[in-house]
Amino acid sequence: MKRPDFVLEMFLQPGDFHFGDVETSIRTVLGSCIAITVWHPKRLIGGMCHYMLPGGRRIEPDRLNGKYADEAILMFLQEVKRSKTNIDDYEVKIFGGGNMFPDIVKKENSGDIGKKNVQMAKILTDLHGFNVIAHDVGKSGHRNVIFDIWSGHVWVKHVSKALEYQSQEQSKVK
Repeated sequence: MKRPDFVLEMFLQPGDFHFGDVETSIRTVLGSCIAITVWHPKRLIGGMCHYMLPGGRRIEPDRLNGKYADEAILMFLQEVKRSKTNIDDYEVKIFGGGNMFPDIVKKENSGDIGKKNVQMAKILTDLHGFNVIAHDVGKSGHRNVIFDIWSGHVWVKHVSKALEYQSQEQSKVK
């Protein structure tokens, strides 16, 4: 499908969540955080979350906090229910979980929050029956992610920490 004449462009900060329709484009920038996109190919609706941590303690029992994986997943499930659809009708993609400190975090369980975020995304999407069709997770560095709901396309630009360092060094030389 071609780009609609009017497009609402949303930028998600860490902890944000947005669910929209055919006239919506959602973007975010990720490091160790995770973005999950869900897209209904027939209804042309979908959304994105940008969570920071695998889990947390709910402070406000009546309000979900998109900073945490488990609560972000519940936000998707609420929107799916509200739209009178089923989660297994959606195409799901997972992005992020980069190691932002590859020189420091080298050991298996030494505080790599990106790796923990990826593991939680896989556990929760499996648990709730999400149809994950693609992912770009792990490695080092950050990602720019753009999700166009009218087409279901997700565009990802991954910049490794090594390339970031080279770019910074080249800037210093000039």
